[in-house]
Amino acid sequence: MARRPIIESRKLEPASSDLPSLRRAAAACMACHLWKRATQTVFGEGKPRARVMMIGEQPGDKEDLLGRPFVGPAGALLDKALAAAGMERDDIYVTNIVKHFKWKPRGKRRVHKKPSALEISACRPWLDAEIEVVRPEVIVLLGATAAQNLLSRSFLVTRHRGEWIPSRFTASVMATVHPSSILRAADEAARHAAMNAFIDDLKVVADRMRRKKAA
Repeated sequence: MARRPIIESRKLEPASSDLPSLRRAAAACMACHLWKRATQTVFGEGKPRARVMMIGEQPGDKEDLLGRPFVGPAGALLDKALAAAGMERDDIYVTNIVKHFKWKPRGKRRVHKKPSALEISACRPWLDAEIEVVRPEVIVLLGATAAQNLLSRSFLVTRHRGEWIPSRFTASVMATVHPSSILRAADEAARHAAMNAFIDDLKVVADRMRRKKAA
């Protein structure tokens, strides 16, 4: 069987960028090898001009099967935390820095495997295009992989979570944990505490947006 050619994301990205055309172009991306084992490209979704953009690491098993970001267990937890913070998922654009699911087998399950720097770099033009098109007022980075790749390699979410971080972006930027980390907490008490801390971070975002709207 003939090998499929490697198509770089930069070559696929349309000249006149809007989200539907970006999504269609990204569906054919083969800039790294992850497309070979993924079901499909999982592009971002949400309001075309959302005031808040949330960026995670990569789609998970359910996201890969459904073709939508944050629809698995971590996504359900994110929705719950947003509601508790006074925000609505429908008002937010959610995406990942990597658009294909990287996984390893564990019995009959497909479990998450961290993407490499090369894979993140290959996928980065899609994220940059999303940010340019949506032009969010606030960017929330979910987890260390997103924060360290968009801010700095030495950035520690545990030290600076919930803070407004200087960045090259015109949007205000904050980092917090990825909701999947809450699901991995050791016990119910730890999960409860982690969830409350996550909600507190999102309340800071909600407060910033209310202030901007009132100004």
